[in-house]
Amino acid sequence: MQKIKSFMIPQGPKSPQENVHDLSPIENFRIPSKEELRELREQPTDPQAEQEIINSIDEVYFSNDSFDMVKYELEKLPSVLSLQELEQYRDRLKQQQAAVSKKVADLILEKQPSYVKELDRVTSLQTSLQLAAVICTNGRRHLNIAKEGFTQASLGLLANQRKRQLLIGLLKSLRTIKTLQRTDVRLSEMLEEEDYPGAIQLCLECQKAASTFKHYSCISELNSKLQDTLEQIEEQLDVALSKICKNFDVSHYTKVQQAYRLLGKTQTAMDQLHMHFTQAIHNTVFQVVLGYVELCAGNTDTRFQKLQYKDLCMHITSDSYIPCLADLCKALWEVMLSYYRTMEWHEKYDRDETSPGSDCSSTVGSEESNFDRSYVKKKLEHGLTRIWQDVQLKVKTYFLGTDMSSFKYDDFIFVLDIISRLMQVGEEFCGSKSEVLQESIRKQSVNYFKNYHRTRLEELRMFLENETWELCPVKSNFIILQLHEFKFLGQSQSPSVSPSKHPSSATSLFEQYCNGGNPFEIQADKDDETEDVLAANGYESDELEKSAYQEYDSDSDVPEELKRDYVDEQTGDAPVKSVSRETLRSRKRSDYNLNKVNAPILTNTTLNVIRLVGKYMQMMTILKPIAFDVIHCMSQLFDYYLYAVYTFFGRNDTYESSGLGLSSSRLRTTLNRIQESLIDMEVSTDASGTLTASEERKEKVPSPHLSHLVDLTTSETLFGLAQRVVATESLVFLAEQFEFLQTHLDSVMPAAKKPFLQQFYSQTVSTASELRKPIYWIVAAKAIDYEQMLLLMANVKWDVKEIMSQHNMYIDALLKEFEEFNKRLTEVSKQVRIPLPVSNTLWEHCIRLANRTIVEGYANVKKCSNEGRALMQLDFQQFLLKLEKLTDLRPIPDKEFVETYIKAYYLTENDMERWIKEHREYSTKQLTNLVNVCLGSHINKKARQKLLAAIDDLERPKR
Repeated sequence: MQKIKSFMIPQGPKSPQENVHDLSPIENFRIPSKEELRELREQPTDPQAEQEIINSIDEVYFSNDSFDMVKYELEKLPSVLSLQELEQYRDRLKQQQAAVSKKVADLILEKQPSYVKELDRVTSLQTSLQLAAVICTNGRRHLNIAKEGFTQASLGLLANQRKRQLLIGLLKSLRTIKTLQRTDVRLSEMLEEEDYPGAIQLCLECQKAASTFKHYSCISELNSKLQDTLEQIEEQLDVALSKICKNFDVSHYTKVQQAYRLLGKTQTAMDQLHMHFTQAIHNTVFQVVLGYVELCAGNTDTRFQKLQYKDLCMHITSDSYIPCLADLCKALWEVMLSYYRTMEWHEKYDRDETSPGSDCSSTVGSEESNFDRSYVKKKLEHGLTRIWQDVQLKVKTYFLGTDMSSFKYDDFIFVLDIISRLMQVGEEFCGSKSEVLQESIRKQSVNYFKNYHRTRLEELRMFLENETWELCPVKSNFIILQLHEFKFLGQSQSPSVSPSKHPSSATSLFEQYCNGGNPFEIQADKDDETEDVLAANGYESDELEKSAYQEYDSDSDVPEELKRDYVDEQTGDAPVKSVSRETLRSRKRSDYNLNKVNAPILTNTTLNVIRLVGKYMQMMTILKPIAFDVIHCMSQLFDYYLYAVYTFFGRNDTYESSGLGLSSSRLRTTLNRIQESLIDMEVSTDASGTLTASEERKEKVPSPHLSHLVDLTTSETLFGLAQRVVATESLVFLAEQFEFLQTHLDSVMPAAKKPFLQQFYSQTVSTASELRKPIYWIVAAKAIDYEQMLLLMANVKWDVKEIMSQHNMYIDALLKEFEEFNKRLTEVSKQVRIPLPVSNTLWEHCIRLANRTIVEGYANVKKCSNEGRALMQLDFQQFLLKLEKLTDLRPIPDKEFVETYIKAYYLTENDMERWIKEHREYSTKQLTNLVNVCLGSHINKKARQKLLAAIDDLERPKR
């Protein structure tokens, strides 16, 4: 009814088909009869009226289909019925019914074409269904015929064939499973053969095959087992990778890398490799040191194994220190060499991979491979510094774990040689300057060198006090490079390399020892020494010295500048290639030497000092950070030797005060500096002294004393001239060796400290030859009896009236003294060669003293005439004439000093005053006597007073 009401509501035009679909298929409508239709046609056809009638129908009629209309209407009846009302109500209901019926009929008529069309479609569908039923019936009939047509045997045959095919597939699967189960044995064999790539390849293939048959329960267990095996292979692969750290093998490492590439863990392998190298360094040094500690302990005490490496190093004894250090460096070298060869392998692999002939499987794979190579390269480069830092720290801990101040020099140098070689390895390994090792070396070396130098100074004092200044016989071609202490000057190719005995090469150590050997296997080379460099006390005996020098017969390796004759060197002149005949002739007379060969003059003490210098330079070459300290100590050796020679042979206050300028201001300054800075002048220790004073005294050495075996008072030996010559000329020789070494010292001296070195050479080394003057002056002053000559001159009468033709006897006496001096000089030369500069200095001093004595004798004259002054000239000319036959010294020293004094007698008053002011070399007494005696005869008293006043003015500034 609800739908009927909706139909009655005015709507847009719809097709009959749509209207038919709107009706429920279960609803049955009563089709109006003809009479009703007629009545409907007779009803007014006003649509609005009809609609109003329909709208007047109660809503309840449209509520649902189960609505009971009769009951509803009956219940609506009033309690009192009225026929007329009932008829009216009935008519109204009829009108409503008629309106509804008319509306429904209109709708039916409107939808009738669609209805008819739909009914045709239903009929067609029914026909199709009937045809389908026929087809199905025929199909079933044909199936029954087919079923009845085949026999049971045919069907069985087909079933068996299918079953056979299934069993063949099963057999193939079973065979594969059997093979998979046997892979464990083959994998174990491959691992024993270290065929890691093959084992991993087999394992991965087995895993792939197992995933195909994972539906079998046995295969699921096998797959799990293969995964465990693969993890086990990775563990063994990691162990194999760790073996690379100590002994690199190309084929072994190639297998390991191939295995990691198969696993896709190239980067992981590199991370693990660096971890193994770090662990290898730690384990290696610990095991080496532990082995020596337990060996020295002599028991099986396991407490050492629980110690830290730093504490373990403190248990190393002095005897085992060097072999342990050598083994430590050998082991660390093996680790670094393995790392170096690892990098070489990767560089070669990268070149092979990136070569044009190599074929990349895909762009993606190529990019991944390039990324892995880049990662490996960066990791290896970063690892260089890290590994070297670990090596430095381990060696530093060992190096500083023992106090080395009591080590022998050779042992300490050997330790430095090893550490220096290790630093060279570090520089070639990663370009490191090894600051950690340098600082530890500096720290140990400063401590060692202070004690060593203090002991050497004390020994030098002992040697100087026991030195008899006898000539040490050496060959004429002797040079310091023949000493083992200076061999390093010809062997070391660069300042950074220690003075070891290894053959130098342009190739690096890694290239040199890549295929075998070890740069730290150098201990056996010490047996090749032909000279015992270090005896028990650090110095060699005379016999060893002589035997060592006798081995050097050839001078082919002697530098040209050292082949010069020492006579020329000691004069300080430049070397001359050709020597004139006059020089040769003068040498025959003046160079007091009976030997054919002019061997250098030196003593055992000199040689010991030179050896010490060589040892110091070895240490300095290795230890550039303390180069200044070493050179300073070397300078103290020279200072002390120079001071000792001066103290023994040149100090004489009487002659120093003569005013002859025997010691230059530079020499006096140098001697004062040495005395203040190096010489301990206190006789006994002051208990009340401060700590600072005691510390300063530790750096000083007591002044040496001349041995009582040396006699400097006998006139027959010219007052120890032989000893004086040996002492002085050995000092000059020592100075020459320092000059020879200056270039090398300058190359290792820090730039900021080079002024010290220059000052040492300019103010100290160069003053060595200046000691000749004060030392030989003492001989010259005692060799001639100048006082006797003054007495003889005092007895001469100078106020003669006639010009004399014969000289006075004092000249003969003086010349006799010189002849005796010449004989003694010749006797001394039989003991020791007297070089030309020495003989010249002696003659110069003697002649200078004689001339000054002559002037002093003339100044003592009370009366003198012109003829007397002429006699003075005659005497002096006779002296010069005879003297020139005894000596080749030209010109005669102080010749003008005498002649000028004699000629001053002839000056006028005005010229005399000017002459007095210009000639201040004469004493006040000599000038005064010249005015009073010589000029008194032809000047007045006033003029004499004026000249004496001028002399007094000259004397006043001196007071």
